[in-house]
Amino acid sequence: MTKSSDLLYQIALTQIEGVGDINAKKLIAYCGCAEDIFKEKKPHLLKIPGIGEYLAKSISKFPDFVRAEKELKFIEKNNIQALFYSDSAYPSRLKHCEDSPILIYYKGNADLNAQKVVSIVGSRMATEYGKEFCENLVAELTVHKLLIVSGLAYGIDICAHKSAIKYNLPTVGVLAHGLDKLYPSQHQNIADKMLENGGLISDFMSETIPDKQNFPKRNRIVAGISDATIVIEASIKGGALITANIANSYSRDVFAVPGKINDTYSIGCNKLIKTNKAALLESVKDLEYIMGWELQPGKKKKQTQLFVELNAEEKKITEILEQRGKLDIDTISIETKLPTGKLAGILLNLEFSGVLNSLPGKVYELI
Repeated sequence: MTKSSDLLYQIALTQIEGVGDINAKKLIAYCGCAEDIFKEKKPHLLKIPGIGEYLAKSISKFPDFVRAEKELKFIEKNNIQALFYSDSAYPSRLKHCEDSPILIYYKGNADLNAQKVVSIVGSRMATEYGKEFCENLVAELTVHKLLIVSGLAYGIDICAHKSAIKYNLPTVGVLAHGLDKLYPSQHQNIADKMLENGGLISDFMSETIPDKQNFPKRNRIVAGISDATIVIEASIKGGALITANIANSYSRDVFAVPGKINDTYSIGCNKLIKTNKAALLESVKDLEYIMGWELQPGKKKKQTQLFVELNAEEKKITEILEQRGKLDIDTISIETKLPTGKLAGILLNLEFSGVLNSLPGKVYELI
């Protein structure tokens, strides 16, 4: 099967009424590939957990592939990458989120699996203080050569993208519509510059308009694609808090910039801190300390070599953690190519040996 024909079925899989990303992954696990799902008999589909009568009928009676063929032509014409969740170029951090999109559309040149990725979100009605803090933070983050992710919205989002461009950091915008348009259109010039060093991502097909319900769906990508989410100014409700809560559900680090208790756009950040859903962020040093990015290269590696004799598999794990910082067991499994069952035992031994710490959510970091 060619990549093009396989992609046709993968696109069509996202169109099956009622299936969604979680069930789509179950179908792939049982059937092997997207094409085989459409060829599977209804009685066999009914044996798959979570696939009842309605979904089995939706799959077996799928009308046609005309829309999928149209989308395939669109992405080929516009130099867009369609990344299926099993592809190596698909963002590895996002892959381990249960509800991550099974297929994303990406236009750009940034490495979505960069060593360090940070999402910056906040109020659309950002104050001058918030925008100044955002730009200063991005400027200080340049030493880490990380990828900046946001949602290309007004306020803090666009400030994060502009600051990344200014300080020559790659930056990616996650959209709540197809890649055939841009909302808000006023940010088109910035989006064009982002394609030179960064890119645009969406899990929506072309011709999808930016409906209200699309934005929370977009936010799960913003939260899942990064190591940490930073909230700079947020009211008591809104997209920034939704993104922060999703990041929490993924066991990702969340940071919030505090503000005056009676400021409208500090209430959300203060609440995140007060309810222990975010660490307080006053400067880049807070981020570096909690993420373990402030240490000099080689410092941890030297310590483990001095006091603990490591075998080849253990060395591989510690080297990856030294390069990437905190990682969950699924990501370590992918990076080391070790099955999670065997990996769990090795990680436990390293923990007992005082080489690494075990954190909530099966996340590990070097001591």
